[in-house]
Amino acid sequence: MTSIFGKVSDGPTPVTTILEKSLSEGDCTLATPRVPFCTTPCGGSAACVEDDTCLAYPTAQSVGVVTVTGVKTADSRTTFELTSTNNNYQAVIPLAYPPFAESAPVTFAAAGDYFSAFNLSSKGIAPLALTSTEFALKSGQPLALTWTKGTESSAKIHVNLNISNHGGSKGQIDCETADSGALTVSAALITKLLNLGVAGFPTVKVTRHVVASTVIAPGRVELEIFSTVEHPVTIDGLNSCTDTENCPDDQECQEDLTCK
Repeated sequence: MTSIFGKVSDGPTPVTTILEKSLSEGDCTLATPRVPFCTTPCGGSAACVEDDTCLAYPTAQSVGVVTVTGVKTADSRTTFELTSTNNNYQAVIPLAYPPFAESAPVTFAAAGDYFSAFNLSSKGIAPLALTSTEFALKSGQPLALTWTKGTESSAKIHVNLNISNHGGSKGQIDCETADSGALTVSAALITKLLNLGVAGFPTVKVTRHVVASTVIAPGRVELEIFSTVEHPVTIDGLNSCTDTENCPDDQECQEDLTCK
C-alpha cells in the first residue's frame, strides 16, 4: 500500500527514552534505553527528556495548501492536493502502488500560512524486496541480510533489530548502510543483544529511504520517502504467544508474550 502523512510543528517532539550506544561494528550500533527522571513532574504539556529537564509538546501548524507532484493516484493522476485535518496532512484519495518509478522526481509544495511557503523535492525509490531466507538469531553467529539492490544513488538502507519489544525494550541494533543489496550484522552485536534478553514476537525491520530537507525561518522541514519490510526472527528456546493456548502444556503465556 501507499500512504502519505505529514505535519510541521512549532518545536521538536520530546523523546522520552534515550538510546545510549554500547557497541558499534561496521555500519551497525547496539544501543540500550535509558529513561530520564525529572524530580519535578513535567505536567501534561511537557515531557521529561533528560534528568530534571522538561520539553514542551509542540503544536502542529498550518502550512497552507500542499500540492503533491510525482506521486501517482489510483486513477493515474500525478498532481493532487493533500487534505488537512487539525494541521495533519494526508492523501485521502486512493494511491497507486508502487506510486512512482525509481529516481522519478517527487515534489511537495506548501503554499504557506502560519509558516512561510516552501518546496521539498526528492526522488522515487523502488519497493524494498528482501531476498534473505534465514532469519534465525544465534549467539556467536552473525545475521546476514540480503535484498534486491536499488538504483537510486541517494537511497540508504536502515535496519532495526529489536527482540524485546513487548517486554519493555532492553536494547536494539540499528544499522544505516548503502543500498548495496547485502548487510551482515556481526556476531558480537547479535550475541550482546541476545544477552540483554528477549520477548515475544521479535522482528527485524528493513527500510529503504531517501530524505530531502529545506530550512524555513523556525527550523528544518524534512521529507522522507520510504519502503519498509518487517520480518519475524527465530530464537532458540523462544516460543511467542498471545494466549496460554499457544504454549506447550506445561507453560503459560507471560506479560512479555513468551511461554514459560
